[in-house]
Amino acid sequence: MSQVLNRLGKKTAKYIAVGRITLKQQLAYRMDFLMRSMFMLLILYVFMQLWTAAYSAQGGGLQATMGGFSLKDIIWYLVLTEAFSLAFPRLCTQIEEEVKNGGVAVRLLTPISYNGYQYFVYMGEGLLRFLILLACGSAIGLLFVGPPEFGGGWAAFAALGLGNFTLAFLLNLCVALCAFWVEETRGLEFVLQKLQFTAGGMLIPLDLMPHWLQQICVWLPFQAVLYFPAKAAVSGGAGLGGYLLLQLLWIVLLGGLAAWIYARGVRRLNVNGG
Repeated sequence: MSQVLNRLGKKTAKYIAVGRITLKQQLAYRMDFLMRSMFMLLILYVFMQLWTAAYSAQGGGLQATMGGFSLKDIIWYLVLTEAFSLAFPRLCTQIEEEVKNGGVAVRLLTPISYNGYQYFVYMGEGLLRFLILLACGSAIGLLFVGPPEFGGGWAAFAALGLGNFTLAFLLNLCVALCAFWVEETRGLEFVLQKLQFTAGGMLIPLDLMPHWLQQICVWLPFQAVLYFPAKAAVSGGAGLGGYLLLQLLWIVLLGGLAAWIYARGVRRLNVNGG
């Protein structure tokens, strides 16, 4: 038993080291963080103006509601979803380049799971970006509508945060691993991003969508990436149990799908770069 635990501890330490190295590397790209933050602030400013005009048409300003969301709720919802969206690394581009230049062959020979390696790199890069973008987005949110009234929503948001990053990784990994067959996956990545923007509830909460569209989105994994954590935060933690259960279910399903795609892809991988 002790040998098994010792072996497991050594393997876990490898993955943690990968995440730590990635985190240190990202700290060197200050200009990248600055550009992302400026881009996010611009997007948030535009959408804040649009939503402010929409709520003003309803009358009541900050007190008006649509679909159970006040203007303050919508603004903070956008802060969270935009921070997540811009924080997610471009996994498809990275794996596509590895396949094209032959770097994937070296990666497959290392004594560490390929999917596990990509996961910890993804998390190390994405979580740091998210914290910085959340701080920038919160600054403009405080300036326009004041502090959020989340209450217990912060705890629910934190509970769903790791799961939504894991789901985003698995969705992107399933698409990125298609590079083992087609090499060019940016078209598929484009479709995935647009599905996250719409069916994932990034630009508008699912509650404000037409009923027929809500019924479709319920059966898709995209809502668990962006909508669940943002909605749980602004609603004070309501529905947390159901959200966590659905997140876990999609993680298991997509994890199995990614493992299957990887196993099939490795067997027929044709490296062009060396």
